[in-house]
Formats: sequence, structure tokens, C-alpha cells
Amino acid sequence: MSGTFYPGRAPDLQAQVQRLLDDNAPQEAQAAPPRALIVPHAGLVYSGPVAASAYNLLRTHAQAYARVLLLGPNHRMPLRSMAVPSTAGFACPLGVMKLDTARLRDWVDHGWVEYNDEVHRLEHCIEVQLPFLLSANPHWQLLPVIAGQAPKEAVAELIGRGLDSADTLVVVSSDLSHYHSYGIAQRIDRATSQHIERLEADLLPDQACGCVAVNGLLRAAARRGLSVHCVDLRNSGDTAGPRDRVVGYGAYAFA
Repeated sequence: MSGTFYPGRAPDLQAQVQRLLDDNAPQEAQAAPPRALIVPHAGLVYSGPVAASAYNLLRTHAQAYARVLLLGPNHRMPLRSMAVPSTAGFACPLGVMKLDTARLRDWVDHGWVEYNDEVHRLEHCIEVQLPFLLSANPHWQLLPVIAGQAPKEAVAELIGRGLDSADTLVVVSSDLSHYHSYGIAQRIDRATSQHIERLEADLLPDQACGCVAVNGLLRAAARRGLSVHCVDLRNSGDTAGPRDRVVGYGAYAFA
């Protein structure tokens, strides 16, 4: 994804990430580390400002975590399960984020996920988060999961394992509505945001492309008594694109 969703040179990418974080700082300091985040995954010029608003919440809490459970949807290959890669790390111009390979192997052995390198090789929803994660803490380990058409309960169970581990941050990568006019997208995304803030695990693909993972997070969070608030809600018409066909972006924090 280097050179497509974000700059291919490390100095340029670092400068862009830093600028996005500086320009989208929260008005109030986060009192406690978030247990989970929902962030968008388009090119940084489009969704980066919204994603940065959520990642800013980690600036003073990055050392609270040892690993990140990062889930996102399959955009390019069909998948009826949850898939993890067999590689030891994910690379971007800012460095390599090591995977928690022992934990991933355990999940595969238990049948909770399966190995599928191809679905990860073609997918951008995980990799576009790496510049923010590496900037926050280059020593985190990553648990990258592509959630295809998997049962909601299975996704909620997997996410619950992350939420129940105090040193694991859960991140779900998802955009909201796609290719509506600006005003229509705003109405759709506001309604979707209300569902998320009420922890209603009933989102459909036309509301959020990562609805499988989002619904799993909402179900797991509700069972644990977590609350969620909207950090930012915009679309590509607000950031870098035209307003006739926009993509919605939302950032949410769970505590």
C-alpha cells in the first residue's frame, strides 16, 4: 500500500502522520487508556484526519499496551471466516510491526481463525493503520485479523479475548457509507453513528464496510459494560474529495 494509500518514503510519511496528529488533537485529554477504537481506512489524505483524531487518544497511553488486535474487512477476496497471516511481521516505510505469532498459532490451533496469506496480501484495511500504530509505539506486537462473512458470535468471542486482556488494544478498521452525495451520506452516517453509540450490533454493509468486525466489537463491548463515544464523524467531502460521491469516516473510542 506504500505509495498508494500513503507516501512511499519514510520522511514524507512520518511528516504526514505527524501533521495529521497535530492538526486533529482532541480538545480534552483522555483520562484513561481506551479499550478499543474504530478507525477508517482510506488513503491518509482522505480518512487520515478522522483516524488521527482517534489515534491521538493513545499519545499518553501507548505504553499501556503490549499488543494490538486489529480487525478489518475483506475488500478483494471472498472469505467466509476470519483469517490471519503466517508471516512474522507487517512492514511499511516507518518500520516493521512484529506479529504475536505464538498467539496467532494458538488461535489457529483452536479453530478460531485460519491462516490465509493471500487475503492479507491484497488487503489495505490493516496496512493503512500501520503508520499510526508504529508512530504511537514501534514495540507493539500485532494480531491482524481479516473478518470475512464470519458469524457475529465468533467475531465477538475473538474480540472479547482482546478486551479481556488489559495489555491488548482492540482496533476495528472500517469506513462508513460509500458513494452517496454529501448530504445523503451525512444523514446515513449520523444514523449509523447512533447505532454504534448505543452499542447496537446490527449494522449492514451499506452502513459500514467493516460491519462484521464492528458488530462483533459492539456485541463484545456491550457484554462487558463498556461505553463508546464518537470522537469524529466526517466524510471525504470534508477532507480532500468532491461532494458528489463521498465516503463516510467515523472514529470511536470504547472505555
